[in-house]
Amino acid sequence: MKARLIQIDPRDTVAIVTEAGKQGELIDGLTLLSDIPQGHKVALTDMHTGDAVVRYGVVLGYLLGDVKRGMWINETSLELPLQPSLQSLSYSKPDPVVLPVPKRTTFEGFANPDGGYAGTRNYLAITTTVQCVSGVVDQLVKRINAELLPKYPNVDGVVAINHAYGCGVAINAPDAVIPIRSIKNTIKNPNFGGQIMVVGLGCEKLTVDKLLSEEENTKENVIILQEYPGFEAMMSALLEMAEKKLAMLNARHRTSLPLSKLCIGMQCGGSDAFSGITANPSAGYASDLLVSGGSTVMFSEVTEVRDGVHLLAKRCETEAAVQKLIGEIGWYDEYLAKGSVDRSANPTPGNKKGGLSNIVEKAMGSIVKSGHANICEVLGPGELPTKHGLIFAATPASDIVCGPSQLASGITLQVFMTGRGTPYGLAAAPVIKVSSRNAMKAMWQDLIDVDAGSVATGEETVEQVGERLFNLILDVASGAKPFAEQYGLNNFLCYFNPAPIT
Repeated sequence: MKARLIQIDPRDTVAIVTEAGKQGELIDGLTLLSDIPQGHKVALTDMHTGDAVVRYGVVLGYLLGDVKRGMWINETSLELPLQPSLQSLSYSKPDPVVLPVPKRTTFEGFANPDGGYAGTRNYLAITTTVQCVSGVVDQLVKRINAELLPKYPNVDGVVAINHAYGCGVAINAPDAVIPIRSIKNTIKNPNFGGQIMVVGLGCEKLTVDKLLSEEENTKENVIILQEYPGFEAMMSALLEMAEKKLAMLNARHRTSLPLSKLCIGMQCGGSDAFSGITANPSAGYASDLLVSGGSTVMFSEVTEVRDGVHLLAKRCETEAAVQKLIGEIGWYDEYLAKGSVDRSANPTPGNKKGGLSNIVEKAMGSIVKSGHANICEVLGPGELPTKHGLIFAATPASDIVCGPSQLASGITLQVFMTGRGTPYGLAAAPVIKVSSRNAMKAMWQDLIDVDAGSVATGEETVEQVGERLFNLILDVASGAKPFAEQYGLNNFLCYFNPAPIT
């Protein structure tokens, strides 16, 4: 494919090259003064030390040395600007937004017995109170798959909610509320059909009463392993309970439901310089279609919105949402400061190899996956939503921490954008993978579900790819399996725990 320059905003002083370029090569009328890797930035004008480098119409940083038009600008070229002040944020009624109207308004899902969001899957979930019991639960899952599941064809599978929390932790520390509510709320995920099955040990700090109400904490829902005389007795009791749950789940069937019954997560990982111009804005357009149709869409990753927090504040529909945004972002600033780091620690070597110079550039490309809808609510990690629409869920940026946090907040399907590639997946919800460039899809034909690289080549528009993605979301919500689900690719549930480990 012939190389092109992509300049996002007329104010930008840099553009990215769509293909790797050689020194002396002429691309769109600009002569390269050095070799430039695919997706990296080239100066569009002569600039001097201290000058602002602008992409997305915002200042990415300030030059550490002079550059000439056609030179390469990368992570070694820039000094990070100050982050936006939280104290300067205030509420003002956001401008009305006209969203695209979806052509499809229903999907085939599992109605929630509690009347909330519907399931896109019908899973038996087995939740552990402590990591000590995960070995027994893993063996239980194998037995269920082999001996019980074939008898219950309407059940999509069994999921172990294993995690590293539960004991050796400061269970009453203020920040312990985050992992506790995350596990507690995961139990209620709509993909689990209202059936509760909790396995505890008996001496852990995370006691069952911290996860279940008095009405839920019964022998029909809870098994404590220390109460049984050996492994076979444990397994017999667990299988008996599991079969009763499977029988109830098997009575569920997919029905046509409105889009208002969908709760979708948006996440990106292994991002590159194309992410913010192809995959993420395409996901943003799909998000706008979903929100316009009545769905709830969550986007996350605090450090990857931190440099655009003022932009998010302008989109908040209420004073309460702005104050919650300030509170959650401020808490995270302090959390990072305790570890003697700041948001600059976020970009990975892969992000930089893909052309992202710093966290400001990464953030501007990350935020666009939220589309243009106004924000109806802001959640802390693992909190449950109370409104329908676009929600900012303030989770860590780490893929394997953000995913469980969004699951706890009720998503039943996740859309995951990547430029560098990752086999990441969730056992409890299907994950659709969207690549930011054609080369990623060519490399991983059987792992990438949607290729947004056609936006960079000019073959498709953001709206066209976003429409394709929207349709795939509804297909997957209705039972179609993306690649990660077909292969059973999923990650350990790493619940966010900022509290001390004792």
